[in-house]
Amino acid sequence: MEQAPCISQIATLLADPKRIAMMWPLMDGSARPAEELATLAGLSPSSANAHLARLATGGLLRVEVRGRKRLFRVAAPDVSAAVEALASTTAASAARSAPSLPVEALAAPASMRQARLCHGHLAGELAVALYQRMRLARWIDCHEQRINVTSLGARNLASHGIFTQALAQYCKTSITCDCFDWSEQQPHLGGHWARGCCNCSCSRAGCRSSMNPERSRSPRQGEWK
Repeated sequence: MEQAPCISQIATLLADPKRIAMMWPLMDGSARPAEELATLAGLSPSSANAHLARLATGGLLRVEVRGRKRLFRVAAPDVSAAVEALASTTAASAARSAPSLPVEALAAPASMRQARLCHGHLAGELAVALYQRMRLARWIDCHEQRINVTSLGARNLASHGIFTQALAQYCKTSITCDCFDWSEQQPHLGGHWARGCCNCSCSRAGCRSSMNPERSRSPRQGEWK
């Protein structure tokens, strides 16, 4: 029998609400001092330092020394991806367990809420707006979580260098699907086709990221029409 990966150490570090309260403001790639993180989490300086030390020792945060200041930053993109995946699963599972009740959107840093990457495709406000625009333009047909690219959509996307027929031959499953956006509480495009749209958009826009490839600049107005 294959041995399952041990995630208990990381899970324990992320399970504490106060630690997540200090990590969450760092999800936009910024570096912040312990005093600021303590205030945001409602902790005393000594308690905050103890939590931050555990996160740093556990490989989730890294420390940057700037003169007399010690700043904390998310250690690597995989850490941000893990925290974001847990946030997304928390919101999605709440929606599944009580579909008749509204799910409170998680507060996110402005840059994350505007545009970010989710499994290689675009997420956030821009992604949700693009999804709705494609539906209104009849580039896609939506049936529950299944999405079909229309002939009109295929022609228009081909003009942007995204060829749905080629993707369909490459993919064993559907080329696109709904993906739940935890910050907007609405779906955006997921799957191979969505990754193609994201790559094309970023190449046209000269997309840049800060410390983390999960934090991407959104295309300028008019770059996707």
